[in-house]
Amino acid sequence: MSSKITTSARGLIIFIGLLLLWWLATLSDIPAFLLPSPAAVARALWNGRAFLAYHSLITASEVLIGLVLGVMLGSLLAVGMIIFPRLQRWLMPLVLTSQAIPVFALAPLLVLWFGFGISAKVAMAVLVIFFPVTSSFFDGMRRVNQDYLDLARTMGASRWSQLRHIRLMAALPAFGSGLRMAAAVAPIGAIIGEWVGSAEGLGYVMLNANARMQTDQCFAALFILVLMTVLLWATVDALLHRLINWAPE
Repeated sequence: MSSKITTSARGLIIFIGLLLLWWLATLSDIPAFLLPSPAAVARALWNGRAFLAYHSLITASEVLIGLVLGVMLGSLLAVGMIIFPRLQRWLMPLVLTSQAIPVFALAPLLVLWFGFGISAKVAMAVLVIFFPVTSSFFDGMRRVNQDYLDLARTMGASRWSQLRHIRLMAALPAFGSGLRMAAAVAPIGAIIGEWVGSAEGLGYVMLNANARMQTDQCFAALFILVLMTVLLWATVDALLHRLINWAPE
């Protein structure tokens, strides 16, 4: 508990320090349309609370659906490559290629294929999420202690039993690391999809505010996005600590 309190206190101190630096920067000759003050952003948050809440729910739903689908896809790919080693030779190049192509280059194509609705944003989030889950989970199962597997074979364990009781359990800490990373990058895919083509969501709000020189509203949407990402990561981290409490810190 004390470590958690210390971590929270450190986060609060860093936040207050950044807020103070931001406020000091606004005291200079920087125009307000380039760098609004914290007070102006706070007013934009309060005055547009209903508007921002609606678009925040849209982005949050895209992120959560993309996170669930991305984790499922990444986990299935990792397990499939472990069960069928020949499948790894075909799938791994495709997985690597999907990450070699910049997401900004794929976003217009996804919008063209899936339309301007939620599907394109979810697909973009899945594309960003599944790679860290696949790579970490697969690596965790592949690097299991060989002595455990030899002992299981000696005792007559089937391949399914070895996978279920040894490989999967040993790979859970690595899977947790990939899941934490996926939670941190999940909003990126959704926001990129909203930037390319959308009439809803925080990405749409930021683009509109930027075009109208409403920088305070742009900062307000960005603040909500950061808060959403931090809360998502903290929630995933807390669940993993509870579910994998035997894993070393």
